[in-house]
Amino acid sequence: MRKLLALFIAAALLSGCQTADDAMTTSSTPVTVTGPAASAIAGDLASRLAEQIGPASAATAIKMEKEQSEFATALEAALKGWGYTVVTDGKVAKDVKPVELAFAVEGFDGQVFARVSTPSIALGRAYTPTAAGATPASPLSIMQRN
Repeated sequence: MRKLLALFIAAALLSGCQTADDAMTTSSTPVTVTGPAASAIAGDLASRLAEQIGPASAATAIKMEKEQSEFATALEAALKGWGYTVVTDGKVAKDVKPVELAFAVEGFDGQVFARVSTPSIALGRAYTPTAAGATPASPLSIMQRN
């Protein structure tokens, strides 16, 4: 268990060694998570992201790539549930500068590591999928970028 935790911490730290630019990826090696697990993970990460970037307003839009995965759909729904405008088609009003959001879901040794990132912050956490959803298997990793 300690080796697994050390691996996740190392992965979170190493993922911070990238630059925040237009080349952010939306998904690396995707893993399939069930509907309840995708919803639970997306709900947790959306609430943690809302804590970090502040409350939704008319000027707060989140831009993410349109993807057909269950996690992408669940993440979009969770962000909308927090009041954010989610743009997946690239069309935003002239006076709105959207926050670019990238995400990744990867599997490792029966667990799922999920990460969401913007140019200013990255959040990641390991989860254990269950039949009813998913439970956090690690502390939340928060990396702020300048």
